[in-house]
Amino acid sequence: MGDFTNLTLIEARDALRQGDFSSRQLTQAYLDRITAIDKGIKAYLTVLSDEVLQAADEADRRLQAGEELPLLGVPLAIKDLLTIEGVRTTCASRILENFDPAYTATAVQRLLDAGAIVLGKTNMDEFAMGSSTENSAYQTTHNPWDVERVPGGTSGGSAAAVAARLAPAALGTDTGGSVRQPASFCGVTGLKPTYGRISRYGLIAFGSSLDSVGPIGHTAEDVALLFSLMAGHDPRDATSMDKTVPDMQLTETNSIKGLRVGVPKEYFIKGIQPEVESAVRAAIAELEAQGAEIVEVSLPHTQYAVPVYYIIAPAEASANLARFDGVRYGLRVESDDYIDMFKQTRGQGFGPEVKRRIMLGTYALSAGYYDAYYGQAQKVRRLIQDDFIQAFEQVDVIATPVAPTTAFRIGEHSDDPLEMYLQDIFTLPGSLAGVPGLAFPVGFDENNLPIGMQLIGPHFGEAKLFEAAHVYQQATDWHQQQPQLNISK
Repeated sequence: MGDFTNLTLIEARDALRQGDFSSRQLTQAYLDRITAIDKGIKAYLTVLSDEVLQAADEADRRLQAGEELPLLGVPLAIKDLLTIEGVRTTCASRILENFDPAYTATAVQRLLDAGAIVLGKTNMDEFAMGSSTENSAYQTTHNPWDVERVPGGTSGGSAAAVAARLAPAALGTDTGGSVRQPASFCGVTGLKPTYGRISRYGLIAFGSSLDSVGPIGHTAEDVALLFSLMAGHDPRDATSMDKTVPDMQLTETNSIKGLRVGVPKEYFIKGIQPEVESAVRAAIAELEAQGAEIVEVSLPHTQYAVPVYYIIAPAEASANLARFDGVRYGLRVESDDYIDMFKQTRGQGFGPEVKRRIMLGTYALSAGYYDAYYGQAQKVRRLIQDDFIQAFEQVDVIATPVAPTTAFRIGEHSDDPLEMYLQDIFTLPGSLAGVPGLAFPVGFDENNLPIGMQLIGPHFGEAKLFEAAHVYQQATDWHQQQPQLNISK
């Protein structure tokens, strides 16, 4: 079989079923690679070496007994803001440095119930605030394609782990692009599902009306499998949608003949890296060659997505993060005065980007400013959603770039928050509208850095996104490219 870590999620699952190797062998191969490589990538915050081998041995016993769970014996990585009972969950923040959850996130539990085992928890921007995974309180994750560049964020650890073959697949979360942008930067495939499609129970909240759990893998087929196992109603999440999850079977016979692909003029703007535009337009041409019909569409309120998002998301964050007060769990800086304890705990526990967004959000929600900022932003958010609803009356999916550039250098935008926020300009509209988006690789720039394309679908339209990306990946090999890791830097 060669190197087990070169396999896709589906290939690993099938090989385990066929007895080509054991779950222990597969898991040990990933642990060995993490030991050898991750010191230069820094994708993981926690590696569960002993626990995962015990779980692999149990999976092998079940495999030998003839069980056929969808992911039995397959190791995965989990972003460190999805709780797992008994496993340290930090959100990459000092304020949760020693937090030991008493429950497991529904999305993770459904994968565990399907037989998956957890390799460890991946690095991220603190509390999922950032676009580069430079905001972690513990370490900066490096892009496997060039370790001097960022992997994207906030799910940079998960995307880097998959790209560097440190896990066959991983879970991330996406609030404003945090699965799609790192998937693009790292040359892997990642999904932001329809809001409410996958339970948020056990996801430590940033923006409650925006947060989504999303899978990251090498192929659309890998991501579709994980999505199908996690999606579905959860009574513990009030925003969870009680809607049937369709069959996501992808085969060589899938066709996109007659699929109407919309291309929004607002997404090909001045300032976009020319190689990004060229690669995305070439990918759209390939979809057309596979039988799709290309239609120009307009999403006129796209230009307002960045300011709208950076009012709504920080406002929700300021409310959500008020729970980190040093009283019930997490960091507590002792003081004789309660107010001082509260100030010192939050002052020492939160990093600068989290503090910035709490202040922005608190200001937007304050008396005299609520209607002018938060209230207005919600109205414009509705206009952005209406743009998508109207566009999907003409087309089945919409094709866009994921980010205006390929991965930038570590530290390049760290002193310019606005420049960093603009990295999400093409992913924010879909997040505000609550529609699904799938990012996948479609080329490389002159520095051999991956370029991603995003397919956006109507609410609950994930199946068509998977099918279109799968047909594209059957006709191309961008998703099969691997970084030549040089961790000496």
